[in-house]
Amino acid sequence: MDLEVLAWGYGLVEGPRTDPENNLYFTDIFGGTVNRRAPDGTIETLVSGRKMVGGLALHADGGFVMSGPSVEHWKDGESRTLLALEGVTSFNDIHPDSEGRVLAGAIRSDLEDLKAEKTPGECYRISAGGKVEELYGGVEVSNGIGFSPDGRTLYHVDSTTKGLIVHDVAADGAVSGRRHIGRASFERGIPDGMCVDTDGNLWVAHVGGRRVVKLSPGGDELDEIRLPAKVITSCAFGGPEMGDLYIVTSDNLDHPDRKGTIFRCRPGVAGHPTPLARV
Repeated sequence: MDLEVLAWGYGLVEGPRTDPENNLYFTDIFGGTVNRRAPDGTIETLVSGRKMVGGLALHADGGFVMSGPSVEHWKDGESRTLLALEGVTSFNDIHPDSEGRVLAGAIRSDLEDLKAEKTPGECYRISAGGKVEELYGGVEVSNGIGFSPDGRTLYHVDSTTKGLIVHDVAADGAVSGRRHIGRASFERGIPDGMCVDTDGNLWVAHVGGRRVVKLSPGGDELDEIRLPAKVITSCAFGGPEMGDLYIVTSDNLDHPDRKGTIFRCRPGVAGHPTPLARV
């Protein structure tokens, strides 16, 4: 599979999202920026000085929701706080559901030492009008979040448990039937960001695995995309007919001086569109 290099020179790239004009939004965790790459390759920095932005979600009213020390809606240079909690080290990946409510994973552990004892975090749901609910806890190190195409299954990567927490989602949004899948694929390394295709399969970035791994909805390994990077942090579908897969990293083994790199490929499947945030 051909890999196209779109951009490089970043610290740790995260949070890829595309809009209908095929602009690519992404963050640099360590550089403290949120950026937008136009289809012609021009890159604009929209937010600076905000480290640990691990997730983005485009907003129906314009701008985007971003994670970090808090969850914020940014638009035209201004931001408003949607969620901030004492004791949370950072909020990491975020993802809207079909109603535009935003799910946000909270990290309470020290990420400087992933082998240290964990303080589990939670998954919160932010609704219109500012309502915030804790859906569940017990997430050691929160990462990628996604839904099945029918919205009835919620996937949530828990990096240091080396797999994904899965819940059934009822019509009223309640979650139940918690289970854990995918561990066999991440015995070496850890899972990070993820996305879902229209067949309901899961594409999960594998830190330490030098790949993005394709899992069935039940967590069985189906395929992989190999990449020249050790720290592959996230992936997202976008582009014409959602057929492009954007993959982001914090290193580049082919060109070490390039550091964090953005790749694009076409895996032969279409991604399930990410809903817009409406909070």
